[in-house]
Amino acid sequence: MIWGLDAGGRAPRDHAMNDQPKFDAGEAGKYFFRGGHPGWLGLEYVSHGANWVELKLPWREDLLGEPDRPVLASGPIVSLMDMASGMSIWQTTGAFTPVATLDLRVDYQRPARERSAVWGRVECYRVTRSAAFVRGIAHDGDEADPVAHIAGVFMQVSYDAKQRLEAKSEGRDDD
Repeated sequence: MIWGLDAGGRAPRDHAMNDQPKFDAGEAGKYFFRGGHPGWLGLEYVSHGANWVELKLPWREDLLGEPDRPVLASGPIVSLMDMASGMSIWQTTGAFTPVATLDLRVDYQRPARERSAVWGRVECYRVTRSAAFVRGIAHDGDEADPVAHIAGVFMQVSYDAKQRLEAKSEGRDDD
């Protein structure tokens, strides 16, 4: 079992009534940030609560937006906030299930300070049957003076729906 999924890859509906572990952002970060895009960016787990996650994007010279200014580019900051968004959804629901970014609005307030890391803190404030809503800030050390604000909507993909789509594409009728 991994992050609250049963052997069939399904998230339990009520974690209090079974002994399956809930998603834990700190533990999951040990896996997520070892490789892939988050690992290449060097994302780091910072902290989490019941419905929020905070991650860090360290400053690196190869992530610059402009060669003559030592400031992180906007793309890696968007990736930081997207990852923190997904993890905040999993932290809120208690299970690692697929999510897809439907809309992620990033309102930049200012560039990050030169040679500064950027922290992203995102909270999941509403979850419906098929969608999750998030909001957060990116900052470079002062939460009162953010680099950017974000608001997003993510689609939650259930494993049952995924299996039905796979069966349909293979010509099977599992319903």
